[in-house]
Amino acid sequence: MGNADFTNQIFFSNEGLPIELATSEVISKFESLTGIVERRYLEADLVCSDIASIAAERALVDSGIDRETIDLIIVAHNFGDVAMDSTQSDNVPSLAARVKHNLGIQNPNCVAYDLIFGCPGWLQALIQAHINIKAGVSQHCLVIGAETLSRVIDPFDRDSLFFADGAGAVVLESNPATESGILAFRNQSFALEDVDSLFVGKSNNPAQSHSERYLKMKGRKVFDFATKNAPVAIKECLEQANLSIDDVSKIFIHQANQKLIEAILVELYRFFDRNEIPEHIMPMSIQYLGNSSVATIPTLFDLVRKGQLPNQELKAGDVIVFASVGAGMNVNAVCYKMH
Repeated sequence: MGNADFTNQIFFSNEGLPIELATSEVISKFESLTGIVERRYLEADLVCSDIASIAAERALVDSGIDRETIDLIIVAHNFGDVAMDSTQSDNVPSLAARVKHNLGIQNPNCVAYDLIFGCPGWLQALIQAHINIKAGVSQHCLVIGAETLSRVIDPFDRDSLFFADGAGAVVLESNPATESGILAFRNQSFALEDVDSLFVGKSNNPAQSHSERYLKMKGRKVFDFATKNAPVAIKECLEQANLSIDDVSKIFIHQANQKLIEAILVELYRFFDRNEIPEHIMPMSIQYLGNSSVATIPTLFDLVRKGQLPNQELKAGDVIVFASVGAGMNVNAVCYKMH
């Protein structure tokens, strides 16, 4: 994947006006509002299932688990395989089936399917895998989040500057002998009033064909929804696990926007009557990876787990929280104990 530095980027108008080169003032303002300095875009010859397969392969290697013992593959995404210079989504066969094929897994009892749940999709897939394991249906689950938002963004929409590409994966396994793993989860869907906060619509360029559809976002509505509902989901998840915010070592929040992430954290600690937030409690990668939807949490977790972010580390016994919010509108949170 290649870097995308905003000093070399084009800035686009929400009014469909002619494209103009971003000034340093515009770039500086965008960075201060969102925290995003860089993004990552997929190379032209790859699609979403390709990077999902790469992430899955690396997760299998890290885990040391025989791939033929994997009995469940879930790929969380939202737009399928979209070729370069196209907005046409390709979901047949499913991305999970393509990943299983690319990994060379022969076992027909390894069930592969996709999950579309907005940005919280990877975390929801993790919850589903956990439920399968608890029910005794699965033993080893491969959970992947992959997205190529660069293929579905409107070049005449400022909101497009938030979005990036990425993929992350994890192997979840049954281990009754340990007290580590998922302690509790919380998930909700608010589809009555907030269903259209993120949607697919026509370009802001009036000359653009209306047959081509792009990812769109009602930014203020998303911000207000997330800051209201994500802290509640985290609080209820902690309560379900009989934990306090003081028991938490790290909080991994979907990397949507730095100011949004920070606002969620402030509201969360306010619920627990805490005026001070512990230093380094919340890792972030938004500054140089941008918002890659379902991929932000697994890639961020991998960076911290491997010691690749300053002042961030994990150790056995740490209680961590994952939380996300996105299209639907959907919210989820997971409490997890490191082993």
